[in-house]
Amino acid sequence: MRSVDAEPLFIARGEGSRMYDVDGNGYIDYVGSWGPLILGHCHPAVQESLEKALRGGTSFGAPSPLEVELAKKVAAAVPSIEMVRMTNSGTEATMSALRVARGFTGRDKIVKFVGCYHGAVDSLLVQAGSGVATLSLPDSPGVTRGTSADTLLARYNDLDDVRGIMAAGGEQVAAIIIEPVAGNMGVVPPAAGFLEGLRKLADEHGALLIFDEVMTGFRVAYGGAQQLFGIAPDMTCLGKIIGGGMPVGAFGGRREIMETVAPAGNTYQAGTLSGNPLAMAAGLAMLTELEKPGAYERLEEKSARLAAELSEAAAVSSWPTCQNRVGSMMTVFFTGGPVTNFESAKTSDTGRFAAYFKHMLANGVYLAPSQFEAAFVSLAHSDDDLARTAAAAAAFFEAKAG
Repeated sequence: MRSVDAEPLFIARGEGSRMYDVDGNGYIDYVGSWGPLILGHCHPAVQESLEKALRGGTSFGAPSPLEVELAKKVAAAVPSIEMVRMTNSGTEATMSALRVARGFTGRDKIVKFVGCYHGAVDSLLVQAGSGVATLSLPDSPGVTRGTSADTLLARYNDLDDVRGIMAAGGEQVAAIIIEPVAGNMGVVPPAAGFLEGLRKLADEHGALLIFDEVMTGFRVAYGGAQQLFGIAPDMTCLGKIIGGGMPVGAFGGRREIMETVAPAGNTYQAGTLSGNPLAMAAGLAMLTELEKPGAYERLEEKSARLAAELSEAAAVSSWPTCQNRVGSMMTVFFTGGPVTNFESAKTSDTGRFAAYFKHMLANGVYLAPSQFEAAFVSLAHSDDDLARTAAAAAAFFEAKAG
């Protein structure tokens, strides 16, 4: 909130498409706990599953049938996952996946992309976009030079840049990790051929390709961005939606890679609360709802409608804007665009975004308080919610016309 010169909201409760602060003010919510609430707040199926699981216990420190059920559902949905390991967060998932990639390949270095955020992992807090960019912070105090030395930086959507990095030292690279749709520099889709090119480069140099689908998994399609774009990574990191709003993460991939994870293999990973029955139950309920016919078609219709109306509203303004959208993720950038990477995202006028954010909040619409984040549409957003959101945006941009 500091970046938009606003006071933090303290939220008392959520219901459907709305959340309510401690003062009783209601907001149409497009943050959705930063993405996982694709069914909205307090969906009955998720709530019922949690109540049932709670009666059986909160944590066992041992496997449970619910963990196996969710693992099977994830593996059936995500094309590249043959085995999966649960964690407590997306950060744990990316951290663990990189450890496994290093153990599997016997190499130390990783390639990440400027502006892509993969959680608060020391080796990944380098040019990480998201909150670091929003607050104009250095990469992060406390991260040692030695930790970050094995992290090689590439420009998103610049295949030639990655090609040069791999040509110079690809034999030392354990993995290329990427958000297949960037969501932490604002929403930035992959350019045509970019993901395909990464797949080819990884194969040529014996590196693993890791998709961080913590944000996009089960959001842009049931099988994630890899289903949407038809690219199979070697490993995938998941989170958010597969916990139904509970703390959760997961990483998975090809069987030969995942069998190197202890206790089957020698690469250690563990967490006492990983796969706990509450998160597993909520995740199962969430994915069961999303499997129902028409769910993603309805989500796409809502998202396309809102994006079109926001673009129409912004067109009357003298302030240049552009909008990126992939499925139910979208960002209005206060720049003329196009926005294709972190450099172009940073040309946005964050002061103008702050004015837009505060206007929308005053009109009962809660957006992420950062130019460098996504807005998320949920199945709980009604036609009236979308119309009210578009009307609030239109009023803002009309005031900036001429």
